[in-house]
Amino acid sequence: MISYVFPGQGSQFPGMGKDLYEQNAEIKAMFDKANEILGFSITDVMFNGTEDDLKQTKVTQPAVFLLSVAMAKAMGEDFKPSMVAGHSLGEFSALTAAGAISFEAGLSLVAKRAAAMQKACEKTPGTMAAVIGGADELVEEACKQANDEAGTVVPANFNSPGQVVISGKQEGIDKVAELLNGKVKSVMALKVGGAFHSPLMESAREELAKAIETTEFFKPVCPVYQNVDAKPHTDPAEIKANLLTQLTSPVRWTQTVQNMIADGAVEFKEVGPGIVLTKLIKRIQRPAK
Repeated sequence: MISYVFPGQGSQFPGMGKDLYEQNAEIKAMFDKANEILGFSITDVMFNGTEDDLKQTKVTQPAVFLLSVAMAKAMGEDFKPSMVAGHSLGEFSALTAAGAISFEAGLSLVAKRAAAMQKACEKTPGTMAAVIGGADELVEEACKQANDEAGTVVPANFNSPGQVVISGKQEGIDKVAELLNGKVKSVMALKVGGAFHSPLMESAREELAKAIETTEFFKPVCPVYQNVDAKPHTDPAEIKANLLTQLTSPVRWTQTVQNMIADGAVEFKEVGPGIVLTKLIKRIQRPAK
Protein backbone atom coordinates (compact mmCIF):
# COMPACT_ATOMS: atom_id res chain seq x y z
CA MET A 1 0.00 0.00 0.00
CA ILE A 2 1.38 3.40 -1.01
CA SER A 3 0.85 6.24 1.43
CA TYR A 4 1.50 9.84 0.55
CA VAL A 5 2.70 12.35 3.15
CA PHE A 6 2.78 16.13 2.82
CA PRO A 7 5.30 18.38 4.62
CA GLY A 8 4.66 21.52 6.65
CA GLN A 9 6.37 24.86 7.12
CA GLY A 10 10.17 24.67 7.14
CA SER A 11 10.62 22.58 3.99
CA GLN A 12 10.64 25.56 1.61
CA PHE A 13 13.66 26.63 -0.48
CA PRO A 14 14.38 29.37 -3.07
CA GLY A 15 13.48 28.38 -6.63
CA MET A 16 10.96 25.76 -5.52
CA GLY A 17 8.45 24.73 -8.18
CA LYS A 18 10.07 26.64 -11.05
CA ASP A 19 10.85 23.54 -13.16
CA LEU A 20 7.33 22.20 -12.74
CA TYR A 21 5.85 25.59 -13.68
CA GLU A 22 7.93 25.82 -16.85
CA GLN A 23 7.40 22.22 -17.96
CA ASN A 24 3.70 21.60 -17.30
CA ALA A 25 0.96 23.85 -18.75
CA GLU A 26 -1.70 22.54 -16.32
CA ILE A 27 0.55 23.29 -13.33
CA LYS A 28 1.42 26.72 -14.76
CA ALA A 29 -2.33 27.52 -14.88
CA MET A 30 -2.66 26.32 -11.28
CA PHE A 31 0.20 28.56 -10.10
CA ASP A 32 -1.21 31.56 -12.03
CA LYS A 33 -4.60 30.92 -10.39
CA ALA A 34 -2.85 30.92 -6.98
CA ASN A 35 -1.40 34.39 -7.69
CA GLU A 36 -4.93 35.57 -8.46
CA ILE A 37 -6.48 34.03 -5.30
CA LEU A 38 -3.71 35.33 -3.00
CA GLY A 39 -3.64 38.83 -4.49
CA PHE A 40 0.15 38.85 -4.90
CA SER A 41 2.68 36.99 -7.06
CA ILE A 42 3.65 34.03 -4.91
CA THR A 43 5.38 32.49 -7.93
CA ASP A 44 7.73 35.48 -8.07
CA VAL A 45 8.74 34.95 -4.42
CA MET A 46 9.03 31.16 -4.86
CA PHE A 47 11.15 31.37 -8.01
CA ASN A 48 13.21 34.51 -7.39
CA GLY A 49 12.96 35.29 -3.67
CA THR A 50 15.64 34.78 -1.03
CA GLU A 51 15.44 32.36 1.89
CA ASP A 52 14.34 35.27 4.10
CA ASP A 53 11.58 36.23 1.66
CA LEU A 54 10.29 32.66 1.77
CA LYS A 55 10.41 32.55 5.58
CA GLN A 56 7.53 35.00 5.99
CA THR A 57 4.59 32.93 7.25
CA LYS A 58 2.18 34.58 4.77
CA VAL A 59 4.43 33.34 1.94
CA THR A 60 5.76 30.07 3.36
CA GLN A 61 2.46 28.36 4.04
CA PRO A 62 0.76 29.04 0.68
CA ALA A 63 4.04 28.26 -1.16
CA VAL A 64 4.53 24.85 0.48
CA PHE A 65 0.83 24.03 0.02
CA LEU A 66 0.85 25.11 -3.64
CA LEU A 67 3.92 23.08 -4.60
CA SER A 68 2.75 20.00 -2.68
CA VAL A 69 -0.71 19.95 -4.30
CA ALA A 70 0.84 20.69 -7.72
CA MET A 71 3.26 17.78 -7.37
CA ALA A 72 0.38 15.43 -6.55
CA LYS A 73 -1.57 16.76 -9.56
CA ALA A 74 1.46 16.37 -11.84
CA MET A 75 1.48 12.62 -11.06
CA GLY A 76 -1.85 12.35 -12.89
CA GLU A 77 -3.19 8.79 -12.95
CA ASP A 78 -0.19 7.60 -10.95
CA PHE A 79 -1.47 9.40 -7.85
CA LYS A 80 -3.57 6.60 -6.35
CA PRO A 81 -3.18 6.90 -2.59
CA SER A 82 -4.32 4.18 -0.18
CA MET A 83 -3.97 6.71 2.64
CA VAL A 84 -2.59 10.22 3.14
CA ALA A 85 -1.37 12.41 5.99
CA GLY A 86 0.24 15.82 6.33
CA HIS A 87 2.34 17.43 9.04
CA SER A 88 0.67 20.58 10.41
CA LEU A 89 0.20 22.82 7.33
CA GLY A 90 0.71 19.64 5.26
CA GLU A 91 -2.67 18.36 6.47
CA PHE A 92 -4.33 20.97 4.22
CA SER A 93 -2.24 19.72 1.26
CA ALA A 94 -3.19 16.11 2.06
CA LEU A 95 -6.90 16.97 2.28
CA THR A 96 -6.78 18.87 -1.02
CA ALA A 97 -4.82 16.17 -2.88
CA ALA A 98 -7.28 13.55 -1.60
CA GLY A 99 -10.28 15.58 -2.78
CA ALA A 100 -11.71 16.54 0.63
CA ILE A 101 -11.52 20.23 -0.31
CA SER A 102 -11.10 22.01 -3.63
CA PHE A 103 -7.75 23.58 -4.58
CA GLU A 104 -9.23 27.10 -4.41
CA ALA A 105 -10.81 26.49 -0.99
CA GLY A 106 -7.63 24.84 0.32
CA LEU A 107 -5.41 27.72 -0.78
CA SER A 108 -7.81 30.31 0.65
CA LEU A 109 -7.86 28.50 4.00
CA VAL A 110 -4.06 28.24 4.06
CA ALA A 111 -3.70 31.96 3.30
CA LYS A 112 -6.17 32.81 6.10
CA ARG A 113 -4.39 30.38 8.45
CA ALA A 114 -1.02 32.03 7.75
CA ALA A 115 -2.41 35.56 8.30
CA ALA A 116 -4.21 34.52 11.51
CA MET A 117 -1.07 32.81 12.86
CA GLN A 118 1.06 35.85 12.05
CA LYS A 119 -1.40 38.06 13.93
CA ALA A 120 -1.48 35.67 16.92
CA CYS A 121 2.34 35.66 17.05
CA GLU A 122 2.40 39.46 17.24
CA LYS A 123 -0.39 39.55 19.83
CA THR A 124 1.04 36.83 22.11
CA PRO A 125 4.79 36.31 21.69
CA GLY A 126 6.04 32.77 22.09
CA THR A 127 8.54 30.32 20.68
CA MET A 128 9.38 26.64 20.21
CA ALA A 129 12.22 24.25 21.05
CA ALA A 130 13.13 20.70 20.05
CA VAL A 131 13.72 18.20 22.85
CA ILE A 132 16.12 15.54 21.60
CA GLY A 133 16.64 12.16 23.24
CA GLY A 134 13.75 12.08 25.70
CA ALA A 135 10.71 9.81 25.93
CA ASP A 136 7.36 11.41 25.06
CA GLU A 137 6.07 10.87 28.61
CA LEU A 138 9.13 12.55 30.14
CA VAL A 139 8.63 15.65 28.00
CA GLU A 140 4.89 15.75 28.71
CA GLU A 141 5.54 15.55 32.46
CA ALA A 142 8.14 18.35 32.32
CA CYS A 143 5.70 20.55 30.35
CA LYS A 144 2.97 19.99 32.96
CA GLN A 145 5.30 20.99 35.78
CA ALA A 146 6.71 24.01 33.90
CA ASN A 147 3.18 25.12 33.03
CA ASP A 148 2.29 25.29 36.71
CA GLU A 149 5.51 26.96 37.80
CA ALA A 150 6.66 29.25 34.98
CA GLY A 151 4.39 29.85 32.00
CA THR A 152 2.45 28.21 29.20
CA VAL A 153 4.37 25.39 27.51
CA VAL A 154 3.04 22.23 25.83
CA PRO A 155 4.28 19.40 23.58
CA ALA A 156 3.50 20.65 20.05
CA ASN A 157 4.95 18.06 17.67
CA PHE A 158 5.59 14.40 18.43
CA ASN A 159 7.90 14.06 15.42
CA SER A 160 9.64 10.74 15.97
CA PRO A 161 10.82 8.63 18.92
CA GLY A 162 13.23 10.86 20.84
CA GLN A 163 12.19 14.09 19.11
CA VAL A 164 9.42 16.21 20.60
CA VAL A 165 8.97 19.90 19.83
CA ILE A 166 7.61 22.01 22.68
CA SER A 167 5.81 25.32 22.27
CA GLY A 168 4.81 28.23 24.49
CA LYS A 169 6.12 31.23 26.37
CA GLN A 170 9.89 31.66 26.68
CA GLU A 171 9.74 31.29 30.50
CA GLY A 172 7.93 27.96 30.18
CA ILE A 173 10.41 26.63 27.63
CA ASP A 174 13.35 27.74 29.80
CA LYS A 175 11.79 25.90 32.75
CA VAL A 176 11.38 22.68 30.71
CA ALA A 177 15.05 22.93 29.66
CA GLU A 178 16.00 23.29 33.34
CA LEU A 179 13.82 20.32 34.40
CA LEU A 180 15.18 18.08 31.65
CA ASN A 181 18.82 19.06 32.10
CA GLY A 182 20.84 15.82 32.27
CA LYS A 183 17.81 13.69 31.37
CA VAL A 184 17.78 14.34 27.60
CA LYS A 185 20.45 14.97 24.95
CA SER A 186 19.44 18.58 24.32
CA VAL A 187 16.73 21.22 24.31
CA MET A 188 17.35 23.28 21.20
CA ALA A 189 15.67 26.62 20.46
CA LEU A 190 13.99 26.79 17.05
CA LYS A 191 13.98 29.83 14.77
CA VAL A 192 10.22 30.28 14.52
CA GLY A 193 7.92 33.27 14.68
CA GLY A 194 5.67 32.02 17.45
CA ALA A 195 4.28 29.24 19.64
CA PHE A 196 2.52 27.11 17.05
CA HIS A 197 0.20 24.26 18.12
CA SER A 198 -0.17 25.68 21.61
CA PRO A 199 -2.89 27.59 23.52
CA LEU A 200 -1.12 30.80 22.44
CA MET A 201 -2.64 30.23 18.98
CA GLU A 202 -6.21 30.49 20.33
CA SER A 203 -6.95 33.82 18.60
CA ALA A 204 -5.75 32.33 15.28
CA ARG A 205 -7.88 29.22 15.85
CA GLU A 206 -10.98 31.37 16.38
CA GLU A 207 -10.29 33.36 13.23
CA LEU A 208 -9.60 30.28 11.09
CA ALA A 209 -12.65 28.48 12.53
CA LYS A 210 -14.95 30.99 10.82
CA ALA A 211 -13.35 30.23 7.45
CA ILE A 212 -13.37 26.45 7.98
CA GLU A 213 -17.04 26.49 9.01
CA THR A 214 -18.06 28.10 5.71
CA THR A 215 -15.88 25.81 3.53
CA GLU A 216 -17.47 22.84 1.78
CA PHE A 217 -15.83 19.51 2.61
CA PHE A 218 -16.23 16.30 0.61
CA LYS A 219 -15.53 12.62 1.21
CA PRO A 220 -11.84 12.08 0.31
CA VAL A 221 -10.73 9.35 -2.11
CA CYS A 222 -8.90 7.58 0.73
CA PRO A 223 -8.56 7.85 4.53
CA VAL A 224 -6.81 10.99 5.78
CA TYR A 225 -4.87 10.49 9.01
CA GLN A 226 -5.28 13.72 10.95
CA ASN A 227 -2.84 15.43 13.30
CA VAL A 228 -5.08 15.82 16.35
CA ASP A 229 -5.84 12.11 16.92
CA ALA A 230 -3.51 10.29 14.47
CA LYS A 231 -6.52 8.33 13.19
CA PRO A 232 -7.96 7.81 9.69
CA HIS A 233 -10.98 9.88 8.68
CA THR A 234 -13.25 9.94 5.63
CA ASP A 235 -16.33 11.63 7.09
CA PRO A 236 -16.39 15.32 6.04
CA ALA A 237 -17.93 16.42 9.37
CA GLU A 238 -15.18 14.64 11.37
CA ILE A 239 -12.46 16.04 9.12
CA LYS A 240 -13.79 19.56 9.60
CA ALA A 241 -14.06 19.16 13.40
CA ASN A 242 -10.45 17.91 13.65
CA LEU A 243 -9.20 20.73 11.47
CA LEU A 244 -10.91 23.25 13.76
CA THR A 245 -8.78 22.16 16.73
CA GLN A 246 -5.53 21.55 14.84
CA LEU A 247 -3.94 24.96 15.50
CA THR A 248 -4.01 24.65 19.28
CA SER A 249 -3.40 20.87 19.48
CA PRO A 250 -0.22 18.82 19.13
CA VAL A 251 0.79 17.20 15.84
CA ARG A 252 0.87 13.48 16.65
CA TRP A 253 3.18 12.53 13.80
CA THR A 254 4.88 9.54 15.45
CA GLN A 255 1.50 8.00 16.29
CA THR A 256 0.13 8.85 12.81
CA VAL A 257 2.92 6.97 11.02
CA GLN A 258 2.69 4.06 13.47
CA ASN A 259 -1.07 3.82 12.83
CA MET A 260 -0.57 3.98 9.05
CA ILE A 261 1.97 1.14 9.24
CA ALA A 262 -0.41 -0.89 11.45
CA ASP A 263 -3.12 -0.33 8.83
CA GLY A 264 -0.96 -1.71 6.01
CA ALA A 265 1.26 1.13 4.78
CA VAL A 266 4.47 -0.37 3.37
CA GLU A 267 5.74 2.53 1.29
CA PHE A 268 5.66 6.26 2.04
CA LYS A 269 6.11 8.92 -0.62
CA GLU A 270 6.70 12.52 0.39
CA VAL A 271 4.92 15.04 -1.84
CA GLY A 272 6.27 18.56 -1.51
CA PRO A 273 9.56 20.40 -1.08
CA GLY A 274 12.33 18.57 0.78
CA ILE A 275 12.55 15.22 2.57
CA VAL A 276 11.89 16.23 6.19
CA LEU A 277 9.08 13.69 6.68
CA THR A 278 10.98 10.92 4.88
CA LYS A 279 13.76 11.24 7.47
CA LEU A 280 11.28 11.27 10.39
CA ILE A 281 9.45 8.21 9.03
CA LYS A 282 12.73 6.25 8.84
CA ARG A 283 13.28 6.99 12.55
CA ILE A 284 9.72 5.92 13.38
CA GLN A 285 10.04 2.70 11.38
CA ARG A 286 13.39 1.88 12.98
CA PRO A 287 13.44 3.65 16.35
CA ALA A 288 16.85 4.02 17.98
CA LYS A 289 17.38 1.58 20.82
